[in-house]
Amino acid sequence: MHYVAVIDKDPDSAYGVRFPEVPGCFSAADTFEDIVPSAIEALSLFFEDTEPVPPLGLERVREQMADDIAGGAVLMMIPYVRDRKRVVRVNLSLEKGFLDTLDEAARMRGMTRSAFVEKAATREILDPA
Repeated sequence: MHYVAVIDKDPDSAYGVRFPEVPGCFSAADTFEDIVPSAIEALSLFFEDTEPVPPLGLERVREQMADDIAGGAVLMMIPYVRDRKRVVRVNLSLEKGFLDTLDEAARMRGMTRSAFVEKAATREILDPA
């Protein structure tokens, strides 16, 4: 599930992140690269004690935010990642040579196999292009 974030930035300020589909949910980021992780965390914390609301979709939010967009705001799709604190054990089937390469890449970065796979999967989820 993805929600549309509206990103604003005034000179000499942090990036402001708000979710028209989720009133009261907002975030900020000092750098452009920090927008997505910060926004994911905001959604995760917001829905910690309540059920997520159904997203309206990009086109509806674009219509609602037309004036903000005309004023320089941009829209960004942000995935809602539920329950990021609880670790769950899973089994994956991978070709042996690939697994060896994956393990070596993780070792070179000082990471566990699980941390490496999670980081790679997160990168793919955030940038599916």
